[in-house]
Amino acid sequence: MPVLVPILGDQLSPDISALHGADPATTVVLMVEVADETTYVRHHKQKLAFILSAMRHHAAALREAGWRLDYVALDDPDNSGSFTGEVARAITRHAPDRICVTEAGEWRVAAMLDQWQTLFGIPVKVRPDTRFLAGHAEFADWADRQKGRLVMEGFYRRMREKTGLLLDNGKPAGGRWNFDKENRKPAKGDLFMPQPLAFAPDAITAEVLDLVARRFPDHPGSLDGFDWAVTAADAERQADVFFAQALPLFGDFEDAMLTGERHLWHSILSPYINAGLLDPLDLCRRAEAEYRAGRAPLNSVEGYIRQIIGWREYMRGIYWWTGPDYVRRNYLEHTRNLPSWYWTGDTDAHCLKEAIGQTLATAHAHHIQRLMVTGNFALLIGADPAQVHQWYLEVYIDAYEWVELPNTLGMSQYGDGGLLGTKPYISSGAYITRMSDYCGKCRYDVTKRVGEDACPFNALYWDFLARHEDKLRPNPRLRMPYRTWDRFSPAARQATRAQAAAFLDNLDARGPGGY
Repeated sequence: MPVLVPILGDQLSPDISALHGADPATTVVLMVEVADETTYVRHHKQKLAFILSAMRHHAAALREAGWRLDYVALDDPDNSGSFTGEVARAITRHAPDRICVTEAGEWRVAAMLDQWQTLFGIPVKVRPDTRFLAGHAEFADWADRQKGRLVMEGFYRRMREKTGLLLDNGKPAGGRWNFDKENRKPAKGDLFMPQPLAFAPDAITAEVLDLVARRFPDHPGSLDGFDWAVTAADAERQADVFFAQALPLFGDFEDAMLTGERHLWHSILSPYINAGLLDPLDLCRRAEAEYRAGRAPLNSVEGYIRQIIGWREYMRGIYWWTGPDYVRRNYLEHTRNLPSWYWTGDTDAHCLKEAIGQTLATAHAHHIQRLMVTGNFALLIGADPAQVHQWYLEVYIDAYEWVELPNTLGMSQYGDGGLLGTKPYISSGAYITRMSDYCGKCRYDVTKRVGEDACPFNALYWDFLARHEDKLRPNPRLRMPYRTWDRFSPAARQATRAQAAAFLDNLDARGPGGY
């Protein structure tokens, strides 16, 4: 009797743990496209197209490697619409004596897997996801030992020591663990700025694009210009371009933003890592090799490695350690709806128009656009963090709840009250103008706090601090801005807060006094 091995849509790795030790002659690999997974939120059209096409290409690669595939397409007339329903139908077809599956990446899916043994009456083996460095127990043991003072830097150093990355005789290369202070330079337009590869849709992808256009017309985003890699081989080609052309300057300009430049020196590899097409540890070792060979500076390589074995692993650890109720945290008690133009990009604020417009066009924006433009603005206006979380989960091609939720609710929206970040990530327009060219092209004046043409980030920044003074003034990292606020005259404070109130009252307008 065969073993049934379901492969989920973010498990597109040939060495996924569910297949370890499996015999192709007695194994049935099940891959399914189901309505439940495509519609539990309104995923960006390009996100859906990427995942479905990558799944179909991965299935073809597994068949070529000798595995027996049972693949159920979304438009199969017998498709039950749910993963559990498709496992039940596969059991009827193949009569397996057991199921082996790699653990799910999200609480919602994990709860589904937990029911299978009872529902189907056959053994279900759930294996750890070995694509991550830190298992759940290891992270929980580390976190519990921190006694409520979790700092990513400590965890990151542990992962460096575990992997040996950028260590010289047990010490950090260059004498420091972290070179982030060197990675905050603004950029200027460059005719020779590296560009990622663009992949023309093949026949499989063309079919998927047609399917998504027909089935999900009301989902956000556009399918126009879809050029994502959908195979491991093409994702590797994209990685080659990054290491050869962009990594050397990635560190210097990783926080920079430029009008019309969607990628700058970023890798654009996160969708492929999170779906399983690329091995994250392998990418880190390749980055280190570039440093050792003298082709990339240490600040760039360390910054890139920190994003993967630091922040990425840390987000996953936080997600599982805090439990399924983490999504309900709302420390600042924010309840405002996001303005409607988060789904259209139709705003006069140039920085927001750029970040949201790019997101809707490509399903991607780099981390500073997400954190310090769209996320910063949502926090300043007091948007409901659960709603912000859903928006990010919907619109970004690399967004899976395990990595997106802690990044959004915790780091961006301070919904967990400082568990993940030591302070709210807020700024006035000063940060945006320092790190981008956005403000010079905006109808609002970044130097003004009040007035019809004043940059909205300025008044909203001070109003945010005033609204949450009881909770935030004790934070030592906010001591300086509160001292500055204390020096405002009573009239200046009143005018600033009145300006913020006018913006908040007109969030869905685009004319003077609002958006």
